[in-house]
Amino acid sequence: MTAFDRLVPDHTVLAVVVGSRAYGLDTAASDTDRRGVFVAPTELFWHFDKPPTHLTGPLDEQFSWEFERFCELALAANPTVLECLWSPLVETATPIGEELLDARGAFLSRHAHRTFLRYADGQFRKMENHGARNPKHVMHMLRLLLSGLHLLEHGEPMVSVGAHRDRLMSVRHGEMPLDEVDAWRRSLSARMDSALSSSPLPAEPDRARIDALLHSVRRRSLSG
Repeated sequence: MTAFDRLVPDHTVLAVVVGSRAYGLDTAASDTDRRGVFVAPTELFWHFDKPPTHLTGPLDEQFSWEFERFCELALAANPTVLECLWSPLVETATPIGEELLDARGAFLSRHAHRTFLRYADGQFRKMENHGARNPKHVMHMLRLLLSGLHLLEHGEPMVSVGAHRDRLMSVRHGEMPLDEVDAWRRSLSARMDSALSSSPLPAEPDRARIDALLHSVRRRSLSG
């Protein structure tokens, strides 16, 4: 056993459920996907072997980031990480986790236009290059575009897409014609482009606020 083996069990500050259950797209066969944030004790950074930036497990379908890495990704408008901050299914939130949630608006910026579109388009191209589309993956790329559009228009991502469930599930089940799927995709992308200029999002995230939070967390981890 190493000093890192207990990071997730002992030092998690935020744990949420993501995936289909958080999106409102779950079925009876859906897994429970968990994502979390842990704070590595400051003393662990004083060695050549630094704490890991992320860890898988110990539960099935569980993945966690170290606090600093999570903040870096969120400041870069990583769609997966941003959605963790707005998941409606929070399983654990320590006082530091609550501070992270309180500061979630500071991570947001118009960079999300690029990251959400780029990720979705990249996944579509990957499927097309392989000559086959996985209906479940297509559904989730459309869901991602819906979330990104909502973020640009309203200032926060839309995690639960229950209002679009029937239409999205028809994509998952292969019931929606491909030309209709492509038309929906193009429409969402075009609306994201149009929404950018009038978006309530700032041009840049509030990096100074998150830097101050990181500094405070590191100091408290040291004293603890």
